[in-house]
Amino acid sequence: MAVSMTPSAAEHVRQQLSNRGKGIGIRLGVRTSGCSGMAYTLEFVDEAQKDDHAFESHGEVVYIDPKSLTYLNGTELDYVKEGLNEGFTFNNPNVKDECGCGESFHV
Repeated sequence: MAVSMTPSAAEHVRQQLSNRGKGIGIRLGVRTSGCSGMAYTLEFVDEAQKDDHAFESHGEVVYIDPKSLTYLNGTELDYVKEGLNEGFTFNNPNVKDECGCGESFHV
């Protein structure tokens, strides 16, 4: 089981942690939401939780709780800039369908 980041995503995380002045990585998770059932969550991590799974990628660490890992195994986190828009994208091989707006998914 693994979760990874592209070099672009790792660099963005590194810059955000530096700007923030603290933190050991980011937490990727899922929550029940939206019209398709689940949505991604991202937050800074200052201290790992006991049951966290940690995945190092390009010098940065992604933390995932055991429940979320079931839905995120194999996911690659990317950071994309397209014109005036920029943000994280989730290349998740477990997704069976997404809602029309792209905010939620189901597996």
